[in-house]
Amino acid sequence: MTFSRTARSTVLAAALLSVTALAVPSPAQAASFPPACQEALLETLDKFPVVDFTVPDKAKNTMMGEVLGLSEADQMVFTEKACAAWNSWATDNGKAVATDLDTRYRNAAGPVCNKFAKSSLATIKKYAPNIPAETRELEKLAKRIWVSSMEKLTADATNADCRAAYDAAKAGW
Repeated sequence: MTFSRTARSTVLAAALLSVTALAVPSPAQAASFPPACQEALLETLDKFPVVDFTVPDKAKNTMMGEVLGLSEADQMVFTEKACAAWNSWATDNGKAVATDLDTRYRNAAGPVCNKFAKSSLATIKKYAPNIPAETRELEKLAKRIWVSSMEKLTADATNADCRAAYDAAKAGW
């Protein structure tokens, strides 16, 4: 698995429902997590087969920076029970979530940063209430990562449309 694929998985999960792959960028690092979390970290992208939805490189890199900075305490929320609940939910709902993301992405006005921010946030808001209760601590962590990432993207954006899109998205879900 390449860094790009794992990073995309990490960012997609954060953008989707904020619970899953918010921890490590490589299979070697994922090995230190419980088995269900390893599955969540390494296989989430496969469970959400998007076609058009795209995460801009700046957003991907910013979120990855946040993920790489997770403390050991933050990583403790990756429990077998939470990750198993996520895996089941993602398997059961991934195709519908991916379809929703793709549709929203296609229908959002460009630039890519706006399409990403609007489609991600709308899909998160739609599906987050249905995520199993066992994943709530993961969701809290993902929300922190999302808000911090959007704040950094807002501050760093040189394009006014991107700045506005990230600023609107930082409120999160």
